[in-house]
Amino acid sequence: MFFRQLVTQEATLSYFFGCGTLGHAVAVDVVAGDEAWFIEEAKKANVRISHVIDTHIHADHYSGGRKLAQLVDAPYCLHEHDISRVKFPFHALRDHELIDVGNVTVHVLHTPGHTMDSICLLVTDKRRADQPWFVITGDTLFVGSIGRPDLAGQEETMAGLLFDSLSAKLLSLPDETEIFPGHQAGSVCGAGISGKPSSTIGFEKRFNQGLRIRDRAEFVRYLTSDIPPRPAEMDKMVSANIAA
Repeated sequence: MFFRQLVTQEATLSYFFGCGTLGHAVAVDVVAGDEAWFIEEAKKANVRISHVIDTHIHADHYSGGRKLAQLVDAPYCLHEHDISRVKFPFHALRDHELIDVGNVTVHVLHTPGHTMDSICLLVTDKRRADQPWFVITGDTLFVGSIGRPDLAGQEETMAGLLFDSLSAKLLSLPDETEIFPGHQAGSVCGAGISGKPSSTIGFEKRFNQGLRIRDRAEFVRYLTSDIPPRPAEMDKMVSANIAA
């Protein structure tokens, strides 16, 4: 298995990984303007990009996912919640859907809370173990922080959903599971995000203040008490990311 993390604009983290042996790869959360980087990395690894996935409709940057998918003739993937919202065809991912990428398996986890369509991607390298190795958490869980719940204008409701998603889908994973988030320090998608671009479930359970709160109502109060300013040009970016 190979794995690449790309630090791009707005403190966004993009990902490229897959199976070099069988020649398949996945691109995740591609930022507009970075499409050529993924194509070049695919050439270097001698792999074909078989799936391009956005973990949600982004509100802080323009997505390059659909353009990359068109360039490499691969399906562009979003969660099925976006079917009625997005104005172009895409592959609708379902909760617990499994994506085969050669010797790598991607398990789709629907984790609403930051947005209703948010997903995390639980990745297993079958040549190493049957247990998942890492999870790409998008804007659901960051290193040292948790995704903001207010972008839909229903922060208390969304914060409650985020508590449920974290409890049911992520905190039950083995402590040694690595996490790779959608942003690092400098992003407005969460308060107090660390500059470290990865962590583990176990470390975050011990030291991420929000994850130490086990009462749902207290968690909602905590997460809605310190919300950063909304991303600049948020509405314009969202409109562009869903437009035909």
